[in-house]
Amino acid sequence: MEIEQPKYPQPATVDPVDAEFWKLCQDSVLRFQQCSHCDTWRFLPRYMCAKCGSPDYEWMPSSGRGRIFSWTVTYQPFHPAFARDVPYIAAVVELEEGVRMATRLLDCDPEAVELDMPVVLVFRDIGDGFMLPCFKPAPK
Repeated sequence: MEIEQPKYPQPATVDPVDAEFWKLCQDSVLRFQQCSHCDTWRFLPRYMCAKCGSPDYEWMPSSGRGRIFSWTVTYQPFHPAFARDVPYIAAVVELEEGVRMATRLLDCDPEAVELDMPVVLVFRDIGDGFMLPCFKPAPK
């Protein structure tokens, strides 16, 4: 008899702007807010531009390309579903648009990750069809 694996947790939010970000990810396109007044990209989603204070924005698609800004290798799962993944890389990626995003780095040996390593976007189905934006090393 096979033991059923616990499900990965999905992001839970009560904020409508944050919920919109996750909803938009479900078509496997990463989008960030871009200020309609000064063109500044922003993430985490918020109601006003930190640069000019404008409340006006559009959800614009990201290039999906970035570089490793920071990372840690996780050996202790913080949720039972992640026990099958350890060790795994939790990273902060700085995208070409200038925003930084906490994410998972997939398909990479923990010993191979480097500062400024180029990465590309990949979506991972974490169950029930929920698409989570992650990254993997860019092809050389």
